[in-house]
Amino acid sequence: MGLEPCSLWHKVEGWLCGRPLIWYWLPPVAWMSLIFGLSAQPALPQAPDELLDTLLKKGAHVIEYAILVVLLWRAWKARRRPAASLALALVLAVLYAASDEFHQTFVPGRLGRVQDVLIDSLGAALAALGVWAATRGKKRHSHSNNSTISPFGAPRK
Repeated sequence: MGLEPCSLWHKVEGWLCGRPLIWYWLPPVAWMSLIFGLSAQPALPQAPDELLDTLLKKGAHVIEYAILVVLLWRAWKARRRPAASLALALVLAVLYAASDEFHQTFVPGRLGRVQDVLIDSLGAALAALGVWAATRGKKRHSHSNNSTISPFGAPRK
């Protein structure tokens, strides 16, 4: 059961729809902190096979930025339209990927690579596409029941 969209009357300092803003923003901030912490490690464990190691690490890049997009979208959609929230989440994830790779240029034993920013961006874009497809499907289903969609994606009766 999801949260119902809030009216302006429900937005009180530090709270949104009866839930503290930290409810929405702690997960993406914690996830970004985890990404930063992993990037600050001079060396990460390696798989015995070089190809397997590359696949695991690049796959981790895709997954970590896909999760970041979903968490950011969840946080922003509490106050914005879902499409705008998704666009913001995607842009911030790509910018964070670039800043993370830049950060790695200062970590001994690590390299900041444009290739990794592209891989991170791929994960972010795949997640955004998945969220878009999932929310689009909900809208179509709601329209078939002769109901309308609120700006927050919830059906109106």
